[in-house]
Amino acid sequence: MPTLETGDFNAMRLTRAESKAVNKRALIDAAREIVRKEGAQARLEDIAELAGLTTGAVYSLFGGKSGLMVAMVDDYVGPLDLQPIGAAGPGLTLEEVVAAIARQYWRMSADPEAAGQLLFEIRVMDLVLADPELLAKLNAAINDWEVRLAAHLTGREYGGAPVTREQAVRLARALKALLSGLGQAVVLGVHGGSEEYFADVAQALVTPKVLGPL
Repeated sequence: MPTLETGDFNAMRLTRAESKAVNKRALIDAAREIVRKEGAQARLEDIAELAGLTTGAVYSLFGGKSGLMVAMVDDYVGPLDLQPIGAAGPGLTLEEVVAAIARQYWRMSADPEAAGQLLFEIRVMDLVLADPELLAKLNAAINDWEVRLAAHLTGREYGGAPVTREQAVRLARALKALLSGLGQAVVLGVHGGSEEYFADVAQALVTPKVLGPL
């Protein structure tokens, strides 16, 4: 019967840094789940239990509940995965990329998991409005998301010229606000919309007034 050699066993063991990273990830994920259910009433004991760790681990890794909440908000990257957009390639026009983003947002909003995501976002707002440090972290996360979205728009052709970074940021902010509102309506069942409706409305934002001077 084959046995594990010492080298194989050591390879299976996590280093201290790896173990720390795994525990941090477990606590952040657990915090998201408990906050989604309990909001500001989330208990540190419940978070630690869900993560399979002790409250002492929270203090060791984050300095306490406040530090964990800051890390959770800082870890929040927004509801839209931008990687598929990046894979679209540089050959698409600005309108085509905006339509692709809108269609992806509709698919995300129509997903059964979207209700849980929306609830988490509502609970996070409950937390951050009472905590200036958390509010600053959330604002930073939102700004970072907008910058990353703008990066997919910068340089795209519009009106015979490439879109500047400043124009892309203006459009990204308007696009985020529009799609967030449309997406929430889908999640709540106010209207179903469609991929093409999302795309058409999003493309309507691609105007000189929204972009600013060419």
